[in-house]
Amino acid sequence: MKTIGFIGVGIMGKSMVRNLMKAGFTLHIYARTRAKVEDVIDEGALFYEDIGSCVEDCDAVITIVGYPEDVEEVYLAEGNIFERARAGAYCIDMTTSSPNLAKQLYAKGKALGLHVLDAPVTGGDVGAKNGTLSILVGGEEEDFKACLPLFKAMGTNIQYEGKAGNGQHTKMVNQIMIAANLSGVCEALSYARKKELDLDAVLAAVSSGAAGSRQLELLGSKILAGDLNPGFFVKHFVKDMRLAAEEAEESGLKLDILLQVLKHYQALETDGWGDLGTQALIKHYEE
Repeated sequence: MKTIGFIGVGIMGKSMVRNLMKAGFTLHIYARTRAKVEDVIDEGALFYEDIGSCVEDCDAVITIVGYPEDVEEVYLAEGNIFERARAGAYCIDMTTSSPNLAKQLYAKGKALGLHVLDAPVTGGDVGAKNGTLSILVGGEEEDFKACLPLFKAMGTNIQYEGKAGNGQHTKMVNQIMIAANLSGVCEALSYARKKELDLDAVLAAVSSGAAGSRQLELLGSKILAGDLNPGFFVKHFVKDMRLAAEEAEESGLKLDILLQVLKHYQALETDGWGDLGTQALIKHYEE
Protein backbone atom coordinates (compact mmCIF):
# COMPACT_ATOMS: atom_id res chain seq x y z
CA MET A 1 0.00 0.00 0.00
CA LYS A 2 1.74 3.13 -1.22
CA THR A 3 -0.59 5.64 -2.89
CA ILE A 4 -3.29 7.28 -0.77
CA GLY A 5 -6.19 9.47 -1.85
CA PHE A 6 -7.20 12.00 0.80
CA ILE A 7 -10.46 13.93 0.79
CA GLY A 8 -10.97 16.64 3.41
CA VAL A 9 -7.74 18.58 3.90
CA GLY A 10 -8.95 20.84 6.71
CA ILE A 11 -7.68 21.71 10.19
CA MET A 12 -7.04 18.07 11.07
CA GLY A 13 -6.77 16.59 7.60
CA LYS A 14 -3.85 18.77 6.60
CA SER A 15 -1.72 17.51 9.50
CA MET A 16 -2.78 13.93 8.76
CA VAL A 17 -1.67 14.37 5.13
CA ARG A 18 1.69 15.67 6.31
CA ASN A 19 2.22 12.74 8.66
CA LEU A 20 1.33 10.23 5.95
CA MET A 21 3.86 11.86 3.60
CA LYS A 22 6.50 11.77 6.35
CA ALA A 23 5.84 8.04 6.64
CA GLY A 24 6.63 7.61 2.93
CA PHE A 25 3.17 7.45 1.37
CA THR A 26 2.34 9.25 -1.86
CA LEU A 27 -0.66 11.53 -1.28
CA HIS A 28 -3.30 12.44 -3.86
CA ILE A 29 -5.51 15.16 -2.40
CA TYR A 30 -8.75 16.90 -3.26
CA ALA A 31 -10.08 20.11 -1.72
CA ARG A 32 -12.82 22.45 -2.91
CA THR A 33 -10.43 25.42 -2.76
CA ARG A 34 -6.92 24.79 -4.01
CA ALA A 35 -5.58 27.98 -2.40
CA LYS A 36 -6.26 26.53 1.06
CA VAL A 37 -3.96 23.55 0.43
CA GLU A 38 -1.10 25.19 -1.49
CA ASP A 39 1.21 24.60 1.47
CA VAL A 40 0.83 20.80 1.40
CA ILE A 41 1.02 20.83 -2.40
CA ASP A 42 4.37 22.60 -2.06
CA GLU A 43 5.40 19.87 0.38
CA GLY A 44 4.70 17.11 -2.14
CA ALA A 45 0.99 16.28 -2.16
CA LEU A 46 -0.54 15.87 -5.63
CA PHE A 47 -3.68 17.96 -6.13
CA TYR A 48 -6.66 16.86 -8.23
CA GLU A 49 -9.57 18.96 -9.45
CA ASP A 50 -12.22 16.32 -8.73
CA ILE A 51 -12.72 13.43 -6.33
CA GLY A 52 -12.91 10.72 -8.98
CA SER A 53 -9.55 11.60 -10.52
CA CYS A 54 -8.02 11.87 -7.06
CA VAL A 55 -8.94 8.35 -5.98
CA GLU A 56 -8.93 6.21 -9.12
CA ASP A 57 -5.26 5.15 -8.97
CA CYS A 58 -4.98 4.83 -5.19
CA ASP A 59 -4.43 1.80 -2.99
CA ALA A 60 -6.47 3.41 -0.22
CA VAL A 61 -8.76 6.41 0.15
CA ILE A 62 -9.14 8.37 3.39
CA THR A 63 -11.98 10.80 3.99
CA ILE A 64 -12.45 13.24 6.85
CA VAL A 65 -15.19 15.69 5.96
CA GLY A 66 -17.79 17.65 7.91
CA TYR A 67 -21.19 16.00 8.13
CA PRO A 68 -22.89 12.68 7.27
CA GLU A 69 -24.35 14.27 4.14
CA ASP A 70 -20.80 15.16 3.06
CA VAL A 71 -19.77 11.54 3.61
CA GLU A 72 -22.65 10.40 1.39
CA GLU A 73 -21.65 12.93 -1.26
CA VAL A 74 -17.99 11.93 -1.49
CA TYR A 75 -18.72 8.20 -1.55
CA LEU A 76 -22.00 7.85 -3.41
CA ALA A 77 -22.40 10.78 -5.81
CA GLU A 78 -21.84 10.17 -9.50
CA GLY A 79 -18.15 10.14 -10.37
CA ASN A 80 -16.99 10.00 -6.76
CA ILE A 81 -15.29 7.35 -4.63
CA PHE A 82 -17.45 4.24 -5.01
CA GLU A 83 -17.77 4.78 -8.74
CA ARG A 84 -14.11 5.53 -9.42
CA ALA A 85 -12.05 3.66 -6.81
CA ARG A 86 -10.41 0.57 -8.22
CA ALA A 87 -11.52 -2.86 -7.07
CA GLY A 88 -9.69 -4.00 -3.96
CA ALA A 89 -8.99 -0.49 -2.69
CA TYR A 90 -9.40 0.34 0.99
CA CYS A 91 -11.90 3.11 1.80
CA ILE A 92 -11.46 4.60 5.26
CA ASP A 93 -13.93 7.17 6.52
CA MET A 94 -12.42 9.06 9.45
CA THR A 95 -15.27 11.56 9.73
CA THR A 96 -17.36 11.42 12.89
CA SER A 97 -20.56 10.30 11.21
CA SER A 98 -23.66 8.14 11.57
CA PRO A 99 -23.08 4.51 12.62
CA ASN A 100 -25.97 3.49 10.37
CA LEU A 101 -24.37 5.26 7.42
CA ALA A 102 -21.10 3.48 8.18
CA LYS A 103 -22.91 0.15 7.94
CA GLN A 104 -24.53 1.15 4.65
CA LEU A 105 -21.20 2.20 3.14
CA TYR A 106 -19.60 -1.04 4.28
CA ALA A 107 -22.31 -3.12 2.59
CA LYS A 108 -22.30 -1.10 -0.65
CA GLY A 109 -18.51 -1.02 -0.79
CA LYS A 110 -18.23 -4.76 -0.21
CA ALA A 111 -20.61 -5.40 -3.11
CA LEU A 112 -18.25 -3.37 -5.30
CA GLY A 113 -15.15 -5.28 -4.18
CA LEU A 114 -13.94 -2.51 -1.87
CA HIS A 115 -12.72 -2.77 1.73
CA VAL A 116 -14.60 -0.20 3.83
CA LEU A 117 -13.70 0.87 7.37
CA ASP A 118 -15.20 3.50 9.67
CA ALA A 119 -12.33 5.02 11.65
CA PRO A 120 -13.24 8.26 13.42
CA VAL A 121 -10.50 9.93 15.43
CA THR A 122 -10.06 11.77 18.70
CA GLY A 123 -7.28 14.07 19.78
CA GLY A 124 -8.16 17.27 17.93
CA ASP A 125 -5.80 19.48 16.00
CA VAL A 126 -2.96 18.88 18.46
CA GLY A 127 -3.19 15.11 18.09
CA ALA A 128 -3.41 15.41 14.31
CA LYS A 129 -0.32 17.63 14.20
CA ASN A 130 1.71 15.44 16.54
CA GLY A 131 0.61 12.15 14.99
CA THR A 132 -0.87 11.02 18.31
CA LEU A 133 -4.53 10.61 17.38
CA SER A 134 -6.71 7.89 18.83
CA ILE A 135 -8.24 5.97 15.92
CA LEU A 136 -11.39 3.91 16.51
CA VAL A 137 -11.94 1.37 13.76
CA GLY A 138 -14.98 -0.63 12.71
CA GLY A 139 -15.13 -3.16 9.86
CA GLU A 140 -13.43 -6.42 8.94
CA GLU A 141 -10.47 -7.19 11.22
CA GLU A 142 -8.39 -8.34 8.25
CA ASP A 143 -8.91 -4.94 6.60
CA PHE A 144 -8.01 -3.20 9.85
CA LYS A 145 -4.72 -5.09 10.01
CA ALA A 146 -3.95 -4.28 6.38
CA CYS A 147 -4.41 -0.56 7.10
CA LEU A 148 -2.34 -0.46 10.29
CA PRO A 149 0.66 1.21 8.58
CA LEU A 150 -1.63 4.09 7.60
CA PHE A 151 -3.12 4.38 11.06
CA LYS A 152 0.30 4.26 12.73
CA ALA A 153 1.42 7.21 10.60
CA MET A 154 -1.39 9.31 12.07
CA GLY A 155 -2.00 7.99 15.57
CA THR A 156 -0.62 6.18 18.59
CA ASN A 157 -3.78 4.77 20.20
CA ILE A 158 -5.24 2.57 17.47
CA GLN A 159 -8.14 0.39 18.49
CA TYR A 160 -10.13 -2.21 16.57
CA GLU A 161 -13.72 -1.94 17.81
CA GLY A 162 -15.39 -4.72 15.85
CA LYS A 163 -17.94 -4.80 13.05
CA ALA A 164 -18.83 -1.94 10.71
CA GLY A 165 -20.33 1.00 12.60
CA ASN A 166 -18.61 0.18 15.88
CA GLY A 167 -15.89 2.75 15.28
CA GLN A 168 -18.59 5.40 15.06
CA HIS A 169 -20.42 4.08 18.12
CA THR A 170 -17.17 4.25 20.12
CA LYS A 171 -16.69 7.85 18.96
CA MET A 172 -20.19 8.62 20.25
CA VAL A 173 -19.07 7.32 23.67
CA ASN A 174 -16.07 9.65 23.48
CA GLN A 175 -18.15 12.70 22.57
CA ILE A 176 -20.69 12.04 25.32
CA MET A 177 -17.85 12.01 27.86
CA ILE A 178 -16.33 15.20 26.43
CA ALA A 179 -19.69 16.98 26.58
CA ALA A 180 -20.03 16.33 30.30
CA ASN A 181 -16.37 17.03 31.07
CA LEU A 182 -16.05 20.27 29.12
CA SER A 183 -19.29 21.57 30.60
CA GLY A 184 -17.85 20.89 34.06
CA VAL A 185 -14.61 22.70 33.21
CA CYS A 186 -16.50 25.79 32.03
CA GLU A 187 -18.82 25.80 35.06
CA ALA A 188 -15.92 25.45 37.48
CA LEU A 189 -13.83 28.21 35.89
CA SER A 190 -16.87 30.46 35.82
CA TYR A 191 -17.28 29.85 39.55
CA ALA A 192 -13.60 30.62 40.17
CA ARG A 193 -13.84 33.86 38.20
CA LYS A 194 -17.02 34.97 40.01
CA LYS A 195 -15.34 34.39 43.38
CA GLU A 196 -12.37 36.52 42.19
CA LEU A 197 -9.84 33.74 42.67
CA ASP A 198 -6.38 33.80 41.09
CA LEU A 199 -7.35 31.80 38.01
CA ASP A 200 -3.84 30.66 37.11
CA ALA A 201 -3.32 29.46 40.67
CA VAL A 202 -6.64 27.61 40.56
CA LEU A 203 -5.69 25.93 37.29
CA ALA A 204 -2.33 24.86 38.73
CA ALA A 205 -4.04 23.54 41.85
CA VAL A 206 -6.66 21.35 40.21
CA SER A 207 -4.97 20.18 37.01
CA SER A 208 -2.91 17.42 38.57
CA GLY A 209 -5.51 16.23 41.07
CA ALA A 210 -8.71 14.24 40.85
CA ALA A 211 -10.36 17.02 38.81
CA GLY A 212 -7.69 16.90 36.13
CA SER A 213 -8.75 15.90 32.63
CA ARG A 214 -7.67 16.06 29.03
CA GLN A 215 -10.23 18.81 28.33
CA LEU A 216 -8.88 20.87 31.23
CA GLU A 217 -5.32 20.27 30.05
CA LEU A 218 -6.02 21.28 26.45
CA LEU A 219 -8.54 24.06 26.93
CA GLY A 220 -8.31 25.41 30.50
CA SER A 221 -5.57 27.93 29.79
CA LYS A 222 -7.21 28.91 26.50
CA ILE A 223 -10.47 29.65 28.30
CA LEU A 224 -8.67 31.81 30.86
CA ALA A 225 -6.85 33.69 28.09
CA GLY A 226 -10.04 34.26 26.10
CA ASP A 227 -8.63 32.20 23.21
CA LEU A 228 -11.63 30.73 21.43
CA ASN A 229 -9.87 29.77 18.20
CA PRO A 230 -10.91 26.34 16.96
CA GLY A 231 -9.05 23.13 17.47
CA PHE A 232 -12.46 21.55 16.94
CA PHE A 233 -15.43 23.60 15.76
CA VAL A 234 -18.57 24.25 17.81
CA LYS A 235 -20.65 23.40 14.72
CA HIS A 236 -19.01 19.99 14.37
CA PHE A 237 -19.42 19.22 18.06
CA VAL A 238 -23.12 20.05 17.73
CA LYS A 239 -23.28 17.54 14.89
CA ASP A 240 -21.52 14.88 16.96
CA MET A 241 -23.71 15.36 20.01
CA ARG A 242 -26.85 15.34 17.87
CA LEU A 243 -25.79 12.01 16.36
CA ALA A 244 -25.12 10.60 19.83
CA ALA A 245 -28.50 11.83 21.07
CA GLU A 246 -30.27 10.25 18.11
CA GLU A 247 -28.51 6.93 18.66
CA ALA A 248 -29.33 7.04 22.37
CA GLU A 249 -33.00 7.73 21.68
CA GLU A 250 -33.11 4.88 19.17
CA SER A 251 -31.85 2.59 21.95
CA GLY A 252 -34.30 3.89 24.54
CA LEU A 253 -31.71 5.85 26.51
CA LYS A 254 -32.23 9.34 27.91
CA LEU A 255 -28.87 10.99 28.43
CA ASP A 256 -29.77 14.11 30.40
CA ILE A 257 -26.35 15.75 30.58
CA LEU A 258 -25.68 15.21 26.88
CA LEU A 259 -29.05 16.77 25.97
CA GLN A 260 -28.43 19.80 28.19
CA VAL A 261 -24.94 20.44 26.84
CA LEU A 262 -26.22 19.98 23.29
CA LYS A 263 -28.87 22.63 23.99
CA HIS A 264 -26.19 25.07 25.16
CA TYR A 265 -24.03 24.48 22.09
CA GLN A 266 -26.97 24.79 19.74
CA ALA A 267 -27.69 28.20 21.25
CA LEU A 268 -24.07 29.22 20.59
CA GLU A 269 -24.36 28.09 16.98
CA THR A 270 -27.65 29.96 16.56
CA ASP A 271 -25.93 33.09 17.88
CA GLY A 272 -23.29 32.82 15.16
CA TRP A 273 -20.44 31.16 17.07
CA GLY A 274 -20.33 27.88 15.15
CA ASP A 275 -16.81 28.47 13.81
CA LEU A 276 -15.28 28.99 17.24
CA GLY A 277 -13.61 26.20 19.20
CA THR A 278 -15.51 24.00 21.63
CA GLN A 279 -14.11 26.02 24.56
CA ALA A 280 -16.51 28.77 23.44
CA LEU A 281 -19.01 27.06 25.74
CA ILE A 282 -17.62 29.48 28.35
CA LYS A 283 -19.73 32.13 26.61
CA HIS A 284 -22.85 30.42 27.94
CA TYR A 285 -21.68 31.01 31.50
CA GLU A 286 -20.46 34.56 30.90
CA GLU A 287 -23.77 35.86 29.60
